[in-house]
Amino acid sequence: MQIDGAGRQQRGHVLLIAGDAAVRRRAVQVAPSANLAALGVLPASALLNSQVPSDTTYLDGARDPNTVLMRLRAAAATPGPLLVYLSGRLTLDRRGHGLHLALAGTTASTVRYTALPWDWLGTELAARPTGPTTVVLDLVADKSAWPVLQEYGSLPASPSAEVYGVVVPPAFAGGPHQVSAYTRHWIDQLRRSPTRPANLQLHAFAVGAAALPPGTLVLPATRELGPTAAPQAPQAPQAPQAPQGQTPDPRPHIHALASGGRHQEAATLAQAWEQHVLQTHGYTSPEATHWAEIRADLARMAGNYRSATQLWINAGHTRLEQQSPDAPEVLAAAAGALYCWTQLKDQAAARDSGPELVRLLRALPSLEPRLLRLTQQRLEVLEGAVGTP
Repeated sequence: MQIDGAGRQQRGHVLLIAGDAAVRRRAVQVAPSANLAALGVLPASALLNSQVPSDTTYLDGARDPNTVLMRLRAAAATPGPLLVYLSGRLTLDRRGHGLHLALAGTTASTVRYTALPWDWLGTELAARPTGPTTVVLDLVADKSAWPVLQEYGSLPASPSAEVYGVVVPPAFAGGPHQVSAYTRHWIDQLRRSPTRPANLQLHAFAVGAAALPPGTLVLPATRELGPTAAPQAPQAPQAPQAPQGQTPDPRPHIHALASGGRHQEAATLAQAWEQHVLQTHGYTSPEATHWAEIRADLARMAGNYRSATQLWINAGHTRLEQQSPDAPEVLAAAAGALYCWTQLKDQAAARDSGPELVRLLRALPSLEPRLLRLTQQRLEVLEGAVGTP
């Protein structure tokens, strides 16, 4: 039996909250119920990183914010470790300009009465007695909330809590009804690791592997994911080999290097692992494509948009050979390519990669037509500028 400083028996709590689904053009961007169902198969000890006795509460389909508040308050009173997971749509009270988690049935005109005020989360967690507090977020911001988030640059929860997660912008295309990429990779790492990684390592892995849409708000921000997320880099990367019986997944380490501004080290290490994967799994394997996408995102983080654009385009075409045009990974690769291409200041570089990008976008029937039209228009302007300074 574990006793806290006040003489109470330690007891943990897992609180899983599913808000309203985020839907765009009839495509689900995040399905909170699916996320909760996937998390529900994990033991509470894995989620809490603790062996103390614990309880788990599921809130799926709640319509009354006061019901959610009561559950949150009861969970916050737990004298042991606490994990609060929230998934759904972040919206804005246009009258009071406060951020809210939309609940089932929330509309733009009923936010004040049917959604959970985001401030309530911080208020309740601030009163926690003892024990570590972790908040994990997998959210999509709607068009009303996104400008506010960009202004804040973050999404505060409680200064006493470890907060990890992502808030995806409103414009991405979305995918089929399934567990979202960030949550899925968090779960996969918990299942596969022989020893339970620290929360920061889980977060860094999930961010690096999820192929998040450009502009996604990452919490903590990428600049805060310093070397503590992984061991120090080797001086000279050797041919990667996994110890027998284990996988030393390098992605959190590589992402931490890039986030800390050590872009060349990150790129060199990623390229070494890509070569290892190519030799092990083959050039057209999903594993090889995934490492090409990692290199694309590293190039983006380093500001090398020319390389990032080409890598994302290649990844998109490769995935199209093996997956359907509306697969989330295909759409994510196209989104990455389009974003990086729009950041190119070198007209010649943009003109060279433009036709391939257009060919990729044309192959995606679920893509918003306006994106293809704007890309074609910009390419026409670039081609018309041949010979001009």
